Amino acid sequence: MPDAPAARPDPAARVLLALAAVAVAFAAADTYVVVLALPDMMGSVGLSVDQLQRAAPIVSGFLLGYVAMLPLIGRIADLRGRTPVLLASLVVFALGSLVTAAAYDLPSLVAGRFLQGVGGGGLVPVTLALVADLYPAERRGVPLGVVGAVQELGSVLGPLLGAVVLAVGDWRDIFWLNLAVGLVLAAAIRVLTVRGADSPRRKAPPDAGESTVSSRTTGRRVPDVVGLLLLALTLTAGLLVMRQPDALVTSVAWGAPFVPYAEGGSVWLSPLGTAAIVLALLLLAWCVLAPRPLFDARGWWGSVREADLVGAALLSVALGGVILAFATADPEVQVFSEAGPVYLGVAAVAAVLFVLHNRRATHPLVPHGAFRERPAWGAVLVSFFVGSALIAALVDIPIFARLTVADGDQLQAALVLVEFLVALPVGALVGGFLVRRVPVALVAAGGMLLAAAGFAVMTTWGPDSMGQLSSVAVLAAAGLGFGLALAPVNAALLAATPDAVHGVASALLVVARMVGMLVGISALTTIGLRRYYSVQTDIPSPLEVCGDGRTRCPAYTEALSLAGLEQLQAIFAGAAVCAVVAAVLALLTLRAARPQRG
Repeated sequence: MPDAPAARPDPAARVLLALAAVAVAFAAADTYVVVLALPDMMGSVGLSVDQLQRAAPIVSGFLLGYVAMLPLIGRIADLRGRTPVLLASLVVFALGSLVTAAAYDLPSLVAGRFLQGVGGGGLVPVTLALVADLYPAERRGVPLGVVGAVQELGSVLGPLLGAVVLAVGDWRDIFWLNLAVGLVLAAAIRVLTVRGADSPRRKAPPDAGESTVSSRTTGRRVPDVVGLLLLALTLTAGLLVMRQPDALVTSVAWGAPFVPYAEGGSVWLSPLGTAAIVLALLLLAWCVLAPRPLFDARGWWGSVREADLVGAALLSVALGGVILAFATADPEVQVFSEAGPVYLGVAAVAAVLFVLHNRRATHPLVPHGAFRERPAWGAVLVSFFVGSALIAALVDIPIFARLTVADGDQLQAALVLVEFLVALPVGALVGGFLVRRVPVALVAAGGMLLAAAGFAVMTTWGPDSMGQLSSVAVLAAAGLGFGLALAPVNAALLAATPDAVHGVASALLVVARMVGMLVGISALTTIGLRRYYSVQTDIPSPLEVCGDGRTRCPAYTEALSLAGLEQLQAIFAGAAVCAVVAAVLALLTLRAARPQRG
């Protein structure tokens, strides 16, 4: 059972939280860095720019790792401790960056992005739960605002970081940088862990609170030489398999280990690939059987089993079905992909089975009564509609800019979006300060109403509206509104749920926002397309407009452009409705709840 709240975290614990926040920001930046690097990534695995649909797994693989695994990660953080899961998430993120940077084909690239999603996604709920562990309910607003601010700041810096790296190197350098930063942050947190900087409110099991290794390693002074050697050999063999250096592959003396057993087979089915797999299995066996291993696989497996693997699998299938249905669709022509009905059907069945299993399980993934307070499930609903509205800004503001002020320039259009994104972290900090004195329901609702007002103004924008001081003010106000809602929603959830479930509760909050973004972009784009087609039917034929039968004369092109603007205006109107719904739900559900213990 957790201890009583600490009045003030010690300096080392504050540094730990600061490092966790930096990790969240960097993972958030990685989410958006692929926007500019995607064409180069496609080319490196043999895909041309016009084969964007085949490259969808690069994006959906990351989303699957980010969303589908979050509830399990959050629950493990409740059972094992925040710091071990934080460290493990960083290590998985670094490993995913390594695999991505060394990828030689589409499957290896998708596998790397999936691991990055698992690691990067796991950082967010663990950091939110860590805030709840370190601060009492009445003092969480500011640190939650800081975490929200750095997360949104990452979304601002991501495309800029990608542009800088691509200007001096290639896309792989982005992920080598991720690897270096992830390992440095993990090492820094490990040093703090050894010195005892962990959640002062949480008494995790003996193998949970201080490091990624179990109590079997406590007091160990000699490093695990065998484990380190096996790890080095495994990584070396794996990198050689994925990178296949020409100097070795084409060498008469050294090329034989790279040759697959069957002609045209995978390089993993070669002597070197077999060696890499065997070394990995030996490393895993050593970590299970050794008395003082490099990594306590046995202890982690026990925590994973206790976290309810069946429930986690069912919920992952349900979330994965939703993600694949919407993330693999072309939003310009369809709400979800052609296989969407199948994905959604499987997701629905898995969701029903999960609910039934969770009710009957002795130790369920989502503990019984965890969301019995109205602000707890209300925060999840609010988060869903916040995501549904936010995605319209992230996707459609740059499109509007390309059609008007950017003259088709994608980079210039992205810079227009920065006017919106810069205000988000500012709003998150302000929202964190406000919840100290103002009820969370009012702060969250006020922020979403401000965002709705910004979208309402956008519905009136014409070809010459963007680029003026007034449009900058509208974008900043909308971004500020979204930022204001972040800390209050997080604070309401953490105050209304028991301390022992803060990890899984925070994970479900993040999942709700991400699913809201996926559903929102599809639904709002459909609304916009209907408006576009309605306006397009009223446009005279090219012969009538141009007079000489040309299909691309300035008058006809301008008419189509105006139809496109009306499509975006309809999307902004739909986003305003989503923001108002979020505000109303916040007022109705996020009333102050008595902080839960246990």
